[in-house]
Amino acid sequence: MIKLYSYWRSSAAYRVRIGLNLKDIKHEIIPVNMLKDGGEQLADKYRQINPQALIPALIDGDITLTQSLAILEYLDEKYPQNSLIPGDIENRARVRQFAQIIACDIHPLNNLRVLKYLKRELGVEDDARDEWYRHWIKTGFESFESALMKIDRNGPFCLGTDLTLADLCLIPQMYNAHRFEVPLQPYPTLCAIEEACLELDAFQKATPENQDDAN
Repeated sequence: MIKLYSYWRSSAAYRVRIGLNLKDIKHEIIPVNMLKDGGEQLADKYRQINPQALIPALIDGDITLTQSLAILEYLDEKYPQNSLIPGDIENRARVRQFAQIIACDIHPLNNLRVLKYLKRELGVEDDARDEWYRHWIKTGFESFESALMKIDRNGPFCLGTDLTLADLCLIPQMYNAHRFEVPLQPYPTLCAIEEACLELDAFQKATPENQDDAN
């Protein structure tokens, strides 16, 4: 059985949980508490699985993978049901474009290790740190919303009627936006996509509060 090393509030693990649910792939979630004892992901035991000491990591038989987008593309190729990547070249590129706005431009600036560095090493106060977080979400969401407005979607999800990798990246980031009280009125398209996705069981099961390690 596939093993997913996850933390309930990890955006990257959240993406993979949605993908596993959408594809109905049997898996075991192994919690890694990123706050306990300074972070269980930093322990030698976990570094043997993921030398980067980041969440998530996925083990499927003899293969161990890290980086959520690489994991999701692997799952999509090995388990092709409910494909997350379109077959045509134009939409395939668009899906990766939207996914990378989140995974490459917003998330790396806002993940836990960056926030810890801002506070502990640079002495940034909590209010300033939170404003940093909100700034990068707003900057990325503005680009995402504008890009969506330029395509003919004809459906409730990022690329229309079919769920894709773009939706799997967007929804966890929307969760973070709510958590940090980012005003979402300027992004009606993103809000509509979020509403449509969260009506689906695969997304509901993957939400942070529905994880066994939620606290």
